[in-house]
Amino acid sequence: MTNPVMDADPAIDVAVHRVTRLAPAKINLALHVTGRRDDGYHLLDMLVAFADIGDHVHIEKSGADSFRISGPFSDGIPLDSGNLVLKARDILRREFGSALPAVAIHLEKNLPIASGIGGGSSDAAATLLALNDLWKLGLSFDELATLGLTLGADLPMCLHGAAFRTPLIARGIGEDIIPVDDMPALALLLVNDGTALATPDVFCALSRRDNGALPQRAFRSLESPLESLCSYLRSTRNDLLPAALTLAPHIAKKLDLLRGHQALYAQISGSGATCFGLFADIETAQRAAAAIRSDHPGWFIVPARTASSSPIPI
Repeated sequence: MTNPVMDADPAIDVAVHRVTRLAPAKINLALHVTGRRDDGYHLLDMLVAFADIGDHVHIEKSGADSFRISGPFSDGIPLDSGNLVLKARDILRREFGSALPAVAIHLEKNLPIASGIGGGSSDAAATLLALNDLWKLGLSFDELATLGLTLGADLPMCLHGAAFRTPLIARGIGEDIIPVDDMPALALLLVNDGTALATPDVFCALSRRDNGALPQRAFRSLESPLESLCSYLRSTRNDLLPAALTLAPHIAKKLDLLRGHQALYAQISGSGATCFGLFADIETAQRAAAAIRSDHPGWFIVPARTASSSPIPI
C-alpha cells in the first residue's frame, strides 16, 4: 500500500490550523495465534474491522506544546511521555526536526482502557495522521506505518483503521496488512463491564501458541453476505479467549448475554474484556443495547457500525 493517506472525513480547519481525527474502535472478528518469534512477539492471523465510534484526537498549532485528556475514560491515562499519543508526536519530531510548530493536543477518551479494542494504539495512529496533515509532512501510509511500528506491533493496522476505516487481514506480528475486498458493513454491539485485561497477561496465560491460520474466506457463498460472514466466523476462533477466561471467567456470561439478545455471532475482541455481537441491523443492536443497559447501567454498552469493503447492504 503506497498511496498517500486519504481519510474519508478528517476535520481540518485551515483558518485556525486545527485537525480532528477519529481513533476508531478496533474489532478483532477473528484472532488466531500461529506461533512466536525468538524475540517473544507472537505471530498472528487476524480478521479486523473498525467501528464508527472511538476516541477523538484534536490537535491545533499553539505557542507551546500541551496535552490534555477528557472523556468518560480519562481517569488513569498518563499525561507524560509514557502516553502513546505523545510518543507519536515525538517520533515525528525526531524524524523531521524539533523546529516543527508546537501543538496543543486534546485526547477525548471515549473507549475503556485495556479492553481489546485498540485504545492507545488507535489514539497514536490518529495522532500520526493528524500531525501529518497539520505539519504538512506529506508522508504516505507506508511511511507512517513504518514509523508507527516502532511504537507497537498493532500500530500499522490501527493506522489503516484510522485512515481508511475498511476491514483487513493482519498477519505476522500485526504489520503485514491485506485489505479485505468482500466484507459487508456490520451492525454490532460492544459490551464491557469495566473489566480491564492487560494484553501481556493474557498472552502469558496461553496454553498453546502454534494454532492453525485463518481458513479461506467465502463471504458471498450460499447465503446473504451477513449470514455468510457469520457462518465463516463460526469456523474461526479467538485463540486468546480461553486464556482471557482463566483471568476473567465472567466474560463468558457477557457472550451469553449478547446471544440471548439476538446476536447472530458473539466473541471477545483482541485480548478482551470487551465482547461484541453482530446483529441483523443497527436497530436490533440498539434494542439489545437498551435492554442490557436497563439491567447494567454502569457498563460500557455501545451500538456501532463498521464500514464495508464494497457497497453491500446488511
